[in-house]
Amino acid sequence: MLVTGAAGRIGRAVLDLLADRGIAAGALVLADPGDLPADLVVEGDATDPAAVDAALKGADAVIHLAAIPTPEWEPAGKVFAVNTQSTFTVLEQAGRAGIRQACVATSQAADGLAFAARELHPAYAPVDAALPSQAEDPYALSKLVDELTAETMARRHGMSVVALRLPYVGGFDERLRDFADRCAADPGLHARGLWAYLETRDAARACVLALDVPGPGARTVLVAAPETLVPHPTEDLMRRYHPTTELRSPLPGRAVPIDLTPAAGVLGFAARFTL
Repeated sequence: MLVTGAAGRIGRAVLDLLADRGIAAGALVLADPGDLPADLVVEGDATDPAAVDAALKGADAVIHLAAIPTPEWEPAGKVFAVNTQSTFTVLEQAGRAGIRQACVATSQAADGLAFAARELHPAYAPVDAALPSQAEDPYALSKLVDELTAETMARRHGMSVVALRLPYVGGFDERLRDFADRCAADPGLHARGLWAYLETRDAARACVLALDVPGPGARTVLVAAPETLVPHPTEDLMRRYHPTTELRSPLPGRAVPIDLTPAAGVLGFAARFTL
C-alpha cells in the first residue's frame, strides 16, 4: 500500500495503523525524516509521475494525503496547481499500474466556509456531500476538483475511489485540547468549521476503511466525531452563528451538524476517540 504525504500528521498515523496490522506500506514524502515505519520510502513530489511510479512499486492500494493544507501558506495559483495536479497524478499512475482501491483526503473546507473572505453560512444542516459549495478560495476549489478527479479516475480506470472530507484533525495533545479550550471560550473561532473535529487515529482508520469500499465508483464521504468540540448546545450555536441555515433535523445536545450516516453506511466508520 502506498501512502503519500506520509510524514504528515495523518500520514504517520496511517503508517502506524498499517504497521500494527502487519500490512506492508510504502511512503512518498518530499523529504525522508528517517523515522517512518514503512517498507519503502521514496523522496519526491506527488505531482511527478516518475516519483509516484517509484513509490507505487509493490502497492495494491493508495491513500493520497499529500497536499498544501491551507491557502494561507503559498500563492493561490500554487495551492490550486499542486493540490489538483498531485491528485490527478497519483490516481492516474495508480490506475495505470492496475491499482483499483484508493482513498483521497479532501476537506470539509470544500464547502467554502473555512477560508472565505467574508462570513458564509451553509444552506442547511446537518450538512452532507450534496451541500452546495460556496468556494471562493483556491484551497476549497482544489478540493472540489480533487473530488471530480476521483469520479473521473473511477470511470477511467474502473477504480473504487473514496474522497474523505476531513474536519479539523488533531491528536489528544496540545494541538487538539488547546484548540478545544479556545473554542469553548469563543465558539466563533470554529464556527466556519461547524465545531467539528476528528482525532488523528480515527482519521487514519477512516482512510484505511475507505480501501474496503467495493468498486468501481467514487464516493465523497464526510467524517467527524459525533459531538462538537465545544460545551454548548449545537442548536444554540447554529442559531447564533449560522442564523440563515435551515435545520433539517434535530441536533440534540452537542451533536455535530454533519450527516454521519454515509460514514457509517459506506465505510462502517464511527469515531472511537472523542473529547
